[in-house]
Amino acid sequence: MKYHVLHIKTDFAEEWQKDLFDQALCDLGVDTIDGEDYYIPSLLWEQNETAIKEQFTIYNSQCTISEVPDENWNAAWEAEHPVQELPLGVRIIPHCAFGAGHHETTSMMINALMEKSQQLKGLNVLDNGCGTGVLGIFAKRLGAEYVLAIDIDDKSVLNTQENAALNGVKLATKLGSLSSQPIEGLGTFHLLLANIHRNILLEQMPLYAQLLAPGGELWISGFYDTDCPTLLAAAEAHNLHHLATRSNGDWRMMQFSKDR
Repeated sequence: MKYHVLHIKTDFAEEWQKDLFDQALCDLGVDTIDGEDYYIPSLLWEQNETAIKEQFTIYNSQCTISEVPDENWNAAWEAEHPVQELPLGVRIIPHCAFGAGHHETTSMMINALMEKSQQLKGLNVLDNGCGTGVLGIFAKRLGAEYVLAIDIDDKSVLNTQENAALNGVKLATKLGSLSSQPIEGLGTFHLLLANIHRNILLEQMPLYAQLLAPGGELWISGFYDTDCPTLLAAAEAHNLHHLATRSNGDWRMMQFSKDR
């Protein structure tokens, strides 16, 4: 597959601003980010060039663009990112998806799941924004009855399916966003995991409240300490009660419960 590389110079005051910028470009076809180099299949660059350049204007970014030789990019990624070995013997092949298990936000979620292992048996779990599927795989390994893993990226859904098979667990998978489809048919969940961007968490908070069974818990991560008051207010506005906040470096994780 032919690729274009966008060498982008940015200057963000806050890390979350770069996260939003990166997500906007990924939504337009970028599938690998390596420092200041953003790789996009040439066909998608041709289709989305105008929209991508609009992002440069919005975020006051400077960019140089060039074609790169055709090669097996996924094989190159796998050579640099071997199978990740995690607790409980869980193995993850990350491909190009976020969430191999070692990032601070992911490790907080994994640690919380392991601490709750005695209470996970027989539960329904939703892994929203599943990436590699690592959180859903841990939930299933720890005794969850049913796990649904959902992501807007088709490559993440395929990677989740591959990693589930690698670890000998069965996950249900779905391509799409909670915000853009009917949620009535998804069922209800005893535990909802969302390790994604702050703005998406805020947008989808009403849906999380709808999807949780009475007494269910919502665990969110992917944000900073300064984001906690806003997220707390959004959760409480939908009758989700704060249980705990965890910290790992600059990152935070918050846990909420729904009334029985």
